[in-house]
Amino acid sequence: MSNPDHPSPAQGSAQSVLPDRAYRSPSSLVAGVLLLGIAAWLGGDALFVGHGRAPWLALATLLCAVPLVIAFTLRPVVLANDDRLRVRNPFRVVELPWGTVAGFRSGFSNEVVAESGAKYQLWSIPVSLRARKRANRAQMREAREASGIGGGGRTPLVPSGPTRAQTDQIMDDLGRLWEAREKADTSQGEVTVKWAYEIMAPAAAGAVLLAILLAVG
Repeated sequence: MSNPDHPSPAQGSAQSVLPDRAYRSPSSLVAGVLLLGIAAWLGGDALFVGHGRAPWLALATLLCAVPLVIAFTLRPVVLANDDRLRVRNPFRVVELPWGTVAGFRSGFSNEVVAESGAKYQLWSIPVSLRARKRANRAQMREAREASGIGGGGRTPLVPSGPTRAQTDQIMDDLGRLWEAREKADTSQGEVTVKWAYEIMAPAAAGAVLLAILLAVG
């Protein structure tokens, strides 16, 4: 019988293949699909029905715009497991073992801070100031009802327990996972950054082609 405090190699390998927790923005996904649909509709019409320079302009515009739409809507995601945090932003992928993370910050944007001082924005976990205000109002209403002020002895309308905006709850979850795993042997390493040339190259090529077409037009 194996000691639960010292897992066997088989247990360790089973833990390492556990699926990542993925955090995305549903509104960004919906917006991306809609924008790509509009681009396909308008661009396809210009490509196959347009005359003169219209097909070339449509091709250059699509080549530039489609990668950017994908980059800012469909691509961003934050992946977390017991060993590391992987942040996929529009133009780069940052992988931070938990041992290299110094903390998280939430202001007008959500960020992870590395021990080196570098800050990486979490694009797929956007801050909603409206959701924060709504959560704060709910907390105040719950506090008033719990203290009997204005409650009139009625059953509280807000469930008991902490009330937080959804993205703030996600940041709390990531913070707890970091605190639990930052000292683990498998959570050590170096921060790696990879640029998304598969997004940047076609967008740049489309922009150059569009500029040439407009210049010679």
